[in-house]
Amino acid sequence: MLELSAEQELIRATVRRLAQEELAPLAGRIDAEDWFPRDFFRKLGEIGALGVLAPEEYGGSGGDYLSAALIMEELARVSGSVALSYGAHAVLAVGAIVRDCSPEQKARVLPALCTGEALGAWALTEPGAGSDALGMRTRAKRDGDDYVIDGSKTFITNGSEAKTLVIYVKTDPDLEAQGVSVFLVDASLPGFSVGRTVEKMGMRGSPTAELRLDGVRVSVEDRIGEENKGVSMMMRGLDVERATLSFISLGLAEAALEHSLAYAKERKQFGKPIGEFQMVQKMLADMYTELTAARLLSYEAAQRCIHEQNCSKLASAAKLFSSEVATRAGMAAVQILGGYGYTRDYPVERIARDAKLMEIGAGTSEIQRVIIARELLGQ
Repeated sequence: MLELSAEQELIRATVRRLAQEELAPLAGRIDAEDWFPRDFFRKLGEIGALGVLAPEEYGGSGGDYLSAALIMEELARVSGSVALSYGAHAVLAVGAIVRDCSPEQKARVLPALCTGEALGAWALTEPGAGSDALGMRTRAKRDGDDYVIDGSKTFITNGSEAKTLVIYVKTDPDLEAQGVSVFLVDASLPGFSVGRTVEKMGMRGSPTAELRLDGVRVSVEDRIGEENKGVSMMMRGLDVERATLSFISLGLAEAALEHSLAYAKERKQFGKPIGEFQMVQKMLADMYTELTAARLLSYEAAQRCIHEQNCSKLASAAKLFSSEVATRAGMAAVQILGGYGYTRDYPVERIARDAKLMEIGAGTSEIQRVIIARELLGQ
């Protein structure tokens, strides 16, 4: 197993303690009421978790992707939805700003994102462009020193709560897939609005929204990088997203196993704990084995994304395998708890619902298999 640095061990322990003490009592409400715990995010800011990827000069902690992934894992053990919103903020939005923005842009937006005063979002998906992300139709037209953006985005995590958004748009449709640019957009700008907030099966409490941009005027100074050079930034962001999202799957699978073990030890049938029955033992052993394998793969992917620019194949493999492990673990936990597992008296049914998203978001399992196969075949 990969050895963590002293700083990584400290932040993991700090987040674990905060999650157990402050988040665990809220987890049921977050899911039941589809409620976003904004105050808890401010507490994450206080311990340096929201700006873990940002340099210290901008109010961050100066950590790396593995540090962020460890935070996601610890949060997911308690609440998958909070882990998801955290990842969208700290890895997707803040991560993109740290990688690709100018010093002036970083100084303008990072301090508030690091404290939790502002929440971030990463807006790529559109109503007609999900897995086919480059089929986006949102357009930015140059007008002097400004751009005018028109279009819409959908399934945007944190969309209804975010103040600072990293948005991908077409700036030159004639270049087709290559005519993509990236902009920093403030949610207070005229013409920007939040449409429908999506009701989801799981990950409730992590706000998912449609966004509308009707003549939103942004300065050329809000463009991230060069015009029509957004595809490479997008692909790098997707690699990092997939590698770190796998840690949410790890956290969910860990929680499923922990609840299953506790129940198997205390629940008695036919005069003995159900953990003594071989069928239950098989499920527990399978959960542990798959979780351990997923952890090794996910840690390797996170490390690779720190040190290498192209980690697509390994990131997709980690995301694919860990998400399917989490889904199986969630359903196995429901089965082990039996009738109680199917009720909201125990959190395993929530874990099972939350885990399913991990096979869909950031590219479905089918898309991950396509990415892996194409790289293997050199296509």
